Amino acid sequence: EKFILNYYKKEHLEIKAHAPQIPWQIDEGVDFLLPKMKSDVTLEYGNNILIIDTKFYSHNTSKNFEKDIHRTSNLYQIFTYVKNKQIEVQGKGIEVSGMLLYAKTNESIQPDSDYVMSGNKISVKTLDLNQEFSVIQKQLDDIALGLKL
Repeated sequence: EKFILNYYKKEHLEIKAHAPQIPWQIDEGVDFLLPKMKSDVTLEYGNNILIIDTKFYSHNTSKNFEKDIHRTSNLYQIFTYVKNKQIEVQGKGIEVSGMLLYAKTNESIQPDSDYVMSGNKISVKTLDLNQEFSVIQKQLDDIALGLKL
């Protein structure tokens, strides 16, 4: 996660790259018992915010009745980050999206999906860290380019 954050800070000065806490958007009650939501990487450019949660597992998917599926807890986590951030910036014309970014494993199935969930784009992608840096750089730059479009 530090590599990804620092890459954007150094290579994409036009993008605000940081790792802020995302406040819970509660209607009633006190929030001191709620867990802290801290993004690994948040990229902001113009009216776009991309929250990236980086993951590293030996298996990037889990099994459900012998079928490969995205890790449920990770999807819940990024969805919660995105929806709370979207409510925080409501009425400001800002579009919030999220991405689960997994380090590539030796498995045959690697996550590479895009969804729109309750109005927000959620992506699940894989980054192959076992290749030339120029290839890694291109994939990270493509993420930045997508934020600018």
